[in-house]
Amino acid sequence: MQVIIHCGAHATEEDLLLKALLKNAGALSGQGTAVPGPGKYRTLLRECMEAMKNGAAAEDAPDVLWDAILDDGQAGRVILSNPHFFGSPRLSLAGCSLYPEAEQRLQALQQLFANDQLEIFMALRNPATFLPALFANSSRATVRKILRDCDPVQVRWSGLVERIRQAVPEMPVTVWCYEDLPMIWGQVLRDLGGMEMTAPVKGGLDLLEALMQPAGMARLRSYLAAHPEMPEIHRRRVYAAFLEKFARLDALEEELDLPGWTGALVEEMSEIYEEDLYTVQRMPGVALIAP
Repeated sequence: MQVIIHCGAHATEEDLLLKALLKNAGALSGQGTAVPGPGKYRTLLRECMEAMKNGAAAEDAPDVLWDAILDDGQAGRVILSNPHFFGSPRLSLAGCSLYPEAEQRLQALQQLFANDQLEIFMALRNPATFLPALFANSSRATVRKILRDCDPVQVRWSGLVERIRQAVPEMPVTVWCYEDLPMIWGQVLRDLGGMEMTAPVKGGLDLLEALMQPAGMARLRSYLAAHPEMPEIHRRRVYAAFLEKFARLDALEEELDLPGWTGALVEEMSEIYEEDLYTVQRMPGVALIAP
């Protein structure tokens, strides 16, 4: 069975993406893909992996888990989505390493589902905006403690991806940029679901709807309805044009309230992020969904 692990990252519209996948659960089921509700597996998997720290999984553990997750049904592909697969936000940075427990948790999943084909899907985000979003609900003292051992310009997604590839080289990795998500939302849904490039999807405009003024969204829907055969590359240009003109300012504004965060630091981190994406894109076994 193909097991798709959508592991966030945090603060990358991960919940909205899961809701859109659930809207397509019926169509996906018809092609053998299951999108179980998160209540069926998040706690189960966490407890199972915690138990594995003290020893190997029971021989019948995978069968018991799949029976619970799939309600005794069958599937050729299953999508499991949880931004906390690699840990909670407060455990997401150690030194300058993102998600320090990622390798251990993926190896536990690999051991647990030894007879299945696991694939990793994950959004990346500019650390200049990711770290403030990640620690938005943390106290100033906690943030200072976390950042005390890390120069933020040293944070690299490529380090995390390289660690994953070394720890579980049998697991392909698919990534995309949070900043590109409004344009590639439909493709991300299709790739997660294993759908054809031109397959219709429900919720394909959910993110744009969250970012745009209602009047602009209505005009976009009318424009798309009048041009049903529009190629995907043209469609993405249309999305970008409408978003530029009708974006809700409150939806695009980002709070960058961390100790020492300055405009110069944000600019430097943003430039490094662009370079880091190029490094990730060139890694063997890694696919980047781009506009």
